[in-house]
Amino acid sequence: MSGDGSMELWKASMSLAVLALVAGHSWKGSRLGQRAMGKSIWSYLFHSILSPQPVSTYGYDVVLGAFAPPVRVAFSLAALGFLISLVHSISRTLWGDVYLLQSALLVICGGLYLSTKLSPKGVSDPGGPRSHKIQRKPKWKNTTTMLDEEDSSWRCAVALDSHNVTHARFSEANSRDTVAARLTGEPLGRDVWTTATRTNAIPSTPSFNVASLLSPKKKSVKVDERLVEEMASGGRAPGFNPSQNPNSADKIFRAQQIRNYLAAGKPPPDTTCKSKTAKEAAKKAVHFYSMLQTEDGHWSGDYGGPHFLMPGLIVAWYVMGKPRQLLDTDELKLMSHYLRVHQQEDGGWGLHIESPSTMMCSVLCYVSLRLMGEPAASNLSLRAQAFILYEGGAIMTSSWAKFWLCVLGCMEWEGHNSVPPEMWLLPNWFPFHPGRLWCHCRMVYLPMGYIYGSRFIYSKAESDPLIAELRKELYCEPYETIEWGETRNMVAPMDNYSPLPSVMKCLQNVLAIYESLPIIQPLKNFVRKAGLRFCVEYMAAEDLQTNYIDIGPVNKALNMISAYHAADSNLKHPTVINHMMRVVDYLWLAEDGMKMKGYNGSQCWDTSFAIQAVSECHLMDEFPSMSTKVWSYLERTQILSTETSQATVAYEYESEAYRGKFYRHLSKGGWPFSTSAHGWPISDCTGEGLKAVLALTKCRAVTKGLKDGSLKPIDETRLHDAVNVLLKYQNEDGGWPTYENNRGFGWFEQLNPSEVFGDIMIDYSYVECSMAAMTAMADFHKMYPSHRKEEIKHSVEKGRDFLKSLQRPDGSWYGSWACCFCYACWFGVEGLIQAGEPTASPAIQKACSFLLSHQRPNGGWGEDFTSSYDKDYAENGMDAYGDEGSGVVNTGWALLALSLAKCDDVMAVRRGIQYLMKRQLPSGDWPQEGIVGVFNRSCGITYTAYRNVFPIWALGRCIDTYGDKLDSERSVTPVLNMGPW
Repeated sequence: MSGDGSMELWKASMSLAVLALVAGHSWKGSRLGQRAMGKSIWSYLFHSILSPQPVSTYGYDVVLGAFAPPVRVAFSLAALGFLISLVHSISRTLWGDVYLLQSALLVICGGLYLSTKLSPKGVSDPGGPRSHKIQRKPKWKNTTTMLDEEDSSWRCAVALDSHNVTHARFSEANSRDTVAARLTGEPLGRDVWTTATRTNAIPSTPSFNVASLLSPKKKSVKVDERLVEEMASGGRAPGFNPSQNPNSADKIFRAQQIRNYLAAGKPPPDTTCKSKTAKEAAKKAVHFYSMLQTEDGHWSGDYGGPHFLMPGLIVAWYVMGKPRQLLDTDELKLMSHYLRVHQQEDGGWGLHIESPSTMMCSVLCYVSLRLMGEPAASNLSLRAQAFILYEGGAIMTSSWAKFWLCVLGCMEWEGHNSVPPEMWLLPNWFPFHPGRLWCHCRMVYLPMGYIYGSRFIYSKAESDPLIAELRKELYCEPYETIEWGETRNMVAPMDNYSPLPSVMKCLQNVLAIYESLPIIQPLKNFVRKAGLRFCVEYMAAEDLQTNYIDIGPVNKALNMISAYHAADSNLKHPTVINHMMRVVDYLWLAEDGMKMKGYNGSQCWDTSFAIQAVSECHLMDEFPSMSTKVWSYLERTQILSTETSQATVAYEYESEAYRGKFYRHLSKGGWPFSTSAHGWPISDCTGEGLKAVLALTKCRAVTKGLKDGSLKPIDETRLHDAVNVLLKYQNEDGGWPTYENNRGFGWFEQLNPSEVFGDIMIDYSYVECSMAAMTAMADFHKMYPSHRKEEIKHSVEKGRDFLKSLQRPDGSWYGSWACCFCYACWFGVEGLIQAGEPTASPAIQKACSFLLSHQRPNGGWGEDFTSSYDKDYAENGMDAYGDEGSGVVNTGWALLALSLAKCDDVMAVRRGIQYLMKRQLPSGDWPQEGIVGVFNRSCGITYTAYRNVFPIWALGRCIDTYGDKLDSERSVTPVLNMGPW
């Protein structure tokens, strides 16, 4: 190739790239999120051409985060042309006209390029162990605290009862001069804490089947309160002592449910003796757990743990004028109690309840207590001030804490890095458009951009004496002398889980110039106004799509402040009232006080797991009322699939026009993590919800109810909708993300601004989500073998390859949503086997060997949150809050994997079962041990349901696999499972 030829190739490649970009930007189509079968862009192109229906859009698909296959192929060919012309130019410069060397270099580079395109590697591998592991440990004073006697009047109201409570609370706000605000969406699954007595009023929401929700009235019998306390205690003494265990045992909620159960005249489990066989242990455990089921069919529980959530709500309450309907005196008292009891000996608070102190949460929790009335001179305040000042003052806290300080007026906005709302005005295909971000990240930085762009500050910041005091207490130097621009990137090492890369610091410095350079202010102000308008529109869409619950607690508080600001600080504005009505959805009360949950609960997730566990114990028909109530709950919880949910504005946003505008994945047919009203489907929740429904069809009580009309059916079309959601969720790498397809790139993490969290920028594929989706489709395929057979088979095969690609050399998988390797090994093994992987395969055997190598001397398995934080198996297991390093939840996960793999080391399995039986309490419950949930690599979160669900499930599966051999010393060789395909 001559020099002129190289230039011509360069020009042709440039023309092709420009043409592809123009076409991709201009072309529109339908079927958002529809990806053709295949494993690379070339196979996508091939299948899209052969498909009888058009696949996805013709241009850029905002749901997939990718151009249509023809456009992508054009880009690839253009890139290949650029590469060839570049290599040719370099080789001619180095070697002249030595064509052999030129040709060899071209072949090597071209081959490498094509190999990346034909067999693309994903970005979802979480990587190996971190080099900088957590060294510090939390420590509390050995003090037991009790809630006041007057706090015993609290109760958890669910479903319609919860709606009645909220409407009564806000009846004064809905005065005649405002548009009445009412809760919308399905009521099932909603649980709120209140001191209000129960009423029988029914809200005027369309399509309620009242008879199916209200339990028949029965004569109440006298309850033995000592028995209630014994069974609800989880084996603990009265009160709360974080030095013994900072995790609540959820005593208050469990006591309420047990009391209601006994008051209805139902018999409790026999607490006078322990179970002698695995079958007895499983049945007693199910009996106990059935007592905790709520009247609408779900299971609730403490989903708290993180300490950075509630401070945002308290700041919002304060800057909005401390409205009593948002947070009343009783709630504030219990919130203050919660923060008090979790303060550590060094004066600080951790990122979560088991974390050593961090600057982020120490600053936020201290400020929150001061806003709720804590005196500056109290012992608690002085200890907190000492910790914060010793670490350099609030300028050393992380960016999210700095943001709340700016909102409150305790830090100048110049001390926070830019969050430009005008980023939303970029073309959707722009490589770093915010629509490509993981939805949790996107929905937090959306209102942050609005608040930052509006420069919102508490209106009384300059006149409020408390703000003046905080400005003195939080900093080592006088507030007026701080050079705020120099503090933007300062962060204490204890907060710095994901240090800002140099490229991000450089970009933030450029944005700082953009924010302040006088010559570009007219242009910035012009585009900022347009960006702010879009933010308001997008936040309104999020509010309506979620019935004002919002995706999570952080953006809930931020969206509420934004709505308040957009409404000119009018607390009686319907949007503001609607927001305030949903705050209680996030609050939970336990023996350590009132906290903010990490979501509006884990109701659907826990319930789907629970009924599958009961199913594998073959006990659904021995607890018919429990099983039929779960069916009714799951029927009503499938997103946008009931008359009630379809009567909401959220259903209008399911159109392709709105989904394209607001970057939403298909919702109809999915199941949520929490409630239908929340509105965000998740891949693994949809998978587990579908599996739970399919399992319930085998329950005689359910089939009888469907036949006689006492239960509402979930017709086949709705099951097809769920499968459609799962098929569309699959990423190009073969795995499944959480909420949406991965729309970004691995290098996005170089722009992670949070410091305290890891891998938050894009929706990666996860072993957990992949297993749930694959096994759901495999179960569905067995019952409905003709529906989309080839698509399901192809999808599951890709998923199997993905799971193998994430397996570590030692046979383990890293768990991203719980602690950690035992959890992920269960998902990995189950996903592979249900996808057809033989139990004798190297992947399965390596996983079993890994698990067996970590069994502890007492027969159990154990990890704590450091496994997740360090990405390395916790050396001492669950040493702090378990039993000699073991925990019942980790043990349950390990046994689920080993038994499904038909592990031939029966002695190891038997020892694990015996450990679970030994740890089981006389009531059938298990003790609450260490924290088992995790998110964003670094933060733990509580799942109190897990201590019941996974031991039950493990007992049932192991009994199925090994039978009576679990209770004897004889060995047995299980039958190998060759899979459904």
